[in-house]
Formats: sequence, structure tokens, C-alpha cells
Amino acid sequence: MSLSPSSARSILETRQARPTLEGAGVKLHRAFGFQDPSELDPFLLFDDFRNEIPADYLQGFPWHPHRGIETITYVLSGEVEHSDSLGNTGSLGAGDVQWMTAGSGILHQEMPRGNASGQMHGFQLWGNLPADQKMCAPRYQDVAAREIPEITDDDGTHVRVITGEFWGKRGPVDGIAADPQYLDISIPAGVTKRIKIDTYRRAFAYIFEGAGAFVDASAPQGVLLEKEVAGQEVNIRDLSGNRTLVRFGTGDEITVQAGPEGLRFLLISGAPIQEPVAWHGPIVMNTKAELQQAFKDLRNGTFIAPAH
Repeated sequence: MSLSPSSARSILETRQARPTLEGAGVKLHRAFGFQDPSELDPFLLFDDFRNEIPADYLQGFPWHPHRGIETITYVLSGEVEHSDSLGNTGSLGAGDVQWMTAGSGILHQEMPRGNASGQMHGFQLWGNLPADQKMCAPRYQDVAAREIPEITDDDGTHVRVITGEFWGKRGPVDGIAADPQYLDISIPAGVTKRIKIDTYRRAFAYIFEGAGAFVDASAPQGVLLEKEVAGQEVNIRDLSGNRTLVRFGTGDEITVQAGPEGLRFLLISGAPIQEPVAWHGPIVMNTKAELQQAFKDLRNGTFIAPAH
């Protein structure tokens, strides 16, 4: 199968998410974060918090501040109870999404709770805010699983559209600075799928079930090579599996072929902000002076803006 190199995205990098301790000792895997913020601008960090041992996640993420970013939490199993300095409380269950715009500043906590079998699984993505929105009023968008559009194509490919537009459906989360597209895609075994992405967006895929191969347009002729997997000959170039991040170059589409057990991955893209980043812990501003002011506000008790 040959693809036009002018349209297919190259693969800049594939890498495994790394084990990390976060919060009060939660064991998770981090696909990217606290490195080069220009790599996946406007996205800053992506965590996969998946565990079957309650002692490894129940201490959760106690009270902590955010300013200048948005956090996107997507729960697959278990629950995440949350509360914040504005008086909001709630619980995210399987399939639910929360998009929190920290803006000028918020204090909140997130406490994972496993399902009946003790399993907990979800993702958190940090999105940057442009300079003119970093000090906007904080807000939440809590979206129940039933509100998220789901589409099944003729070949069995299934997509949940969390935000952005895809195959004629629009996700329920809106008003996000980076105008992102956030898709949860499942592809049956052996199926090859071409998926359109806006040319001007930075994009990445994160595989969390099964395995598959993405076409690399920078490979010779942009082709998938032959390889035998589990006794079956399938067209693949690089079979990537659980907890793999795939970072794409420019172009207007990707092509992926699911392996013999099928493939499920997140496909996330957004318009780059292309502004300076001053980043320390949970606070992301444009300048060192703004960062220093944020921590001064924390010390002085002026971090949270009074309600209007």
C-alpha cells in the first residue's frame, strides 16, 4: 500500500510511557511532560494512571494549585472524586470526561477510587493556555459518558468523539483554547484505517490496548513492510503496543493497521500556541516574572481571585 508523502504524516518518534510517582505516591506512567514544551505544543503533559493495586493509587492527588493551563481527565474504569477552592465537588466514572480550565488560579484535589475489582484506569492531559487567556476565570466542563458521541464504521472501527469534529459528529467539550481534537479509537484486528487530521495541528497517538502499526511517510516510498506476527503475515512497519506514544510530523492524515488482537488508542491534536513557556510544577506562564508572581500569590493567599 503506497501513500502520497505530501499528505501522510511522518513519524517523528515512538516511545514508551515511563513509570512515575505523582501526587501522594500514585504510581502511573508518563508519556511526556516536563521536557521540551515545544514538542507537542499546545500540549504539555500526558499521564496514564492505570493500576489494579489500590494501595498504589488511593492516596491520590491531594490539594494542589494550577494556573495558566487546562487539565483534561478521561476515566475508563473506577472513579475520580474531585473538589476545588471554588466549592465544586463531583465524581467522574467510567467513560466520563472533565475539562478544567485553571486560568488565573485554582486549588483542587483528585482522589482515584477503583471499581469493584480494584481496577483504576484513566488519563490526564495538560493543555497550555495562550498569554491572553492565562488569567481568565477558572471553569469546569464535566461530561457524562452518555453525552459523548460514538460512531461505528462499516469495518467495525469505533470512535468516541470527546472534543472536536470527526465523521460528522462533534464532541460535547467546547470553548477550549487549542481547539483540540480528542478521539478514542478502536480498530478491529487486521483492519487498515486512514484518518484525517488538520494539517496545521500537532498530533500524537497513545496506544493503550492491543497493538498496531502506523505508516511512516518518511520511510522508503511511505510503505508498510511485510512481517509475520503470531503466525499471520500482516503488513506492518513497526508494531507498537501498550503504553506507546507515537508523535507525528506534518500532513493531513495518518494510516494505521491493527495487529492480530485489534488496537485501541487515543488520537489527540491541537493548534500550536507558539509562545514562550515558563513552567514550574503545576503552574505554566509565559515569563519567569509571571511564574514568580504566581508563587508569591500562593504564599500571600492571593492566588485565588475573588468571585465576581
